[in-house]
Amino acid sequence: MQKNYPIGILFFALLWSAVLPKTQAQTWEVFDSNFNLEKKIASGNIFLLGNSLRINVWEDDLSFLDPEYNSFARIDSARLYQYMEPWIVIKNGKNYGAFHEYGEQVLESTYDEITTFYTHLLARKGTDYFVYDRGQRTTRAIGSFAEARIARNGQVIARHSDGSFALPLSQEPDRRFVSLTDPAPDVILAQEASGYGLINREGSYILEPIIDEMSHLEENHFFAKNDREYLLINALSTDADIRYNSFHQISIEKGVLVEYIHGKLRRIMKKDGILLDIVGMDSVRKIDDYYNVHFRDASTGLLNPEGKWEVRPTAAASQLLPGNEGLYGARMGGSYGYVDATGNTAIKAQYDRVLPFSEGLAAVQVGSKWGYIDAANELSVPYDFDAAGPFSQGVAIVREGEQRQLIGRNGEKLGEACDRISRTQDGYYLLEKNGLFGLAKPNGHLICSPQFDEIRREGPNQILVRKEGSYGIMQENGDFVLPLYYSRILFDEENQKILAKSEANETALEKETAGKKAKKKRKTTGA
Repeated sequence: MQKNYPIGILFFALLWSAVLPKTQAQTWEVFDSNFNLEKKIASGNIFLLGNSLRINVWEDDLSFLDPEYNSFARIDSARLYQYMEPWIVIKNGKNYGAFHEYGEQVLESTYDEITTFYTHLLARKGTDYFVYDRGQRTTRAIGSFAEARIARNGQVIARHSDGSFALPLSQEPDRRFVSLTDPAPDVILAQEASGYGLINREGSYILEPIIDEMSHLEENHFFAKNDREYLLINALSTDADIRYNSFHQISIEKGVLVEYIHGKLRRIMKKDGILLDIVGMDSVRKIDDYYNVHFRDASTGLLNPEGKWEVRPTAAASQLLPGNEGLYGARMGGSYGYVDATGNTAIKAQYDRVLPFSEGLAAVQVGSKWGYIDAANELSVPYDFDAAGPFSQGVAIVREGEQRQLIGRNGEKLGEACDRISRTQDGYYLLEKNGLFGLAKPNGHLICSPQFDEIRREGPNQILVRKEGSYGIMQENGDFVLPLYYSRILFDEENQKILAKSEANETALEKETAGKKAKKKRKTTGA
């Protein structure tokens, strides 16, 4: 996947560094993965882009750094504008230029705009457009247009002043189109006077423009109608694979692709064919990636994304919810309970709302309050909460009024109440209170209470924190391995180094040692 380091993040960092006095000393301390100090370097403002690209910005110059943080290429009077692997876009005054991440200049700083793709760059001067080809290492003019952009499949979509469209990188750059869009990653949906078609990465038709109607479903899949024939198409790199065709009516109803035979609902369709073929259906409703299939005999079944019955059709429920641990929320009359996979009632309807089971417990609502029950319908956690979430590793997030709280399986509160609690991708809990942040482990054990302006887990036992403009690195036991002293800290994962910048020539250790010596001297002299 192409990595984009957007302009906003880079500009914020660069503008922040630009306010520092140019004459102020700056020292970077380089640590190994065990936080042993290896050396000091004075190199302005270093930025790590991608896995191996290191950039240094100092005053008005920009340099590329090797793994030892030594400059091997320098650009005078330039600012870093954008990095989208493998391209670096710089700004020099009002103009833009581009470099490969290895330090090779590919476009001079003479363009009004530059956009990037994996293999080429699109540059604009006024209304004239140019393309740099990475493979051929050449830049060529492609024409003058009202506007142009790089499509998701790498072709350039250009619009003429008369409103017509063109593909200037294709074999027919002068061909005019009514419209060109790129809803899919590999193909362009083209419209000409003769109809709709599909164009691949090479700019060639894989489906000629003869289709009356065509719409995008997902990924490279399309739904089309041509005269009286309905089509489901998978757009491949060299061909348009018609995965399903029918002269019976296919339509999209409330987000569900369905087929009617002789006027009666007969099939639920997926992007490339039939998901369910069964008689007696009345309607279909989608819940997440699942389907509530309602039948004319008043039974309802829950169909999973693979077309298998998650819950067999049952007359006991009018609505079925995606479930877990063999139990599924079910609306029975005016209340909710749970059924098993056969459709038999497992927990009678007695709740106003229910959520799926997780780790043997499910959040249920009675009136305005939420509590937790077990699979035997025994109340495990009282109805004390205004909202409740699922359990993970024995911990759940609940809300009381406007405050969030972590609780254990018995309802015991873990830590203090917060304004917000979010579960991170790695299972930790980000705590926020009064605009400050803290962190808790996946088991709910507190690492630190909300006291930092910024907190971010960078790796095992490495937590970056910021407080009142100073950065440090904390372990999960709350101890600091780098004190709150630095103006910036970077994690060079490729190089297995940690870089910490101070605004003075002395390191944090040297400052601490100097302070101890001064204190000892004052005691000796009686000052």
